[in-house]
Amino acid sequence: MTTLLSKREVAARVKFHPEHIMRMVRQGKFPRPMKSGPATNCAVRFREVDIEGWITSRMAALDTTEPAA
Repeated sequence: MTTLLSKREVAARVKFHPEHIMRMVRQGKFPRPMKSGPATNCAVRFREVDIEGWITSRMAALDTTEPAA
C-alpha cells in the first residue's frame, strides 16, 4: 500500500516551509503531488516513496560534491 503524505508532513520531513516545497514543485525540482479531487484548491498528497527517493538523491549529490578529507 502506498503511503501518502500531506504538504505539512513533507515539510516537516525535509525541513522546508510548505510554500517552498510547492515552489520547488512548480520549478520541477521536487516530486509532483497528486490532487485529492478535481478542484483547483483541493488538497494535495505526496507519495512517501517519491519523497524518500528525492531525499536519497539529494544526499548522494552532497556526497559527491564534498571534498575528500
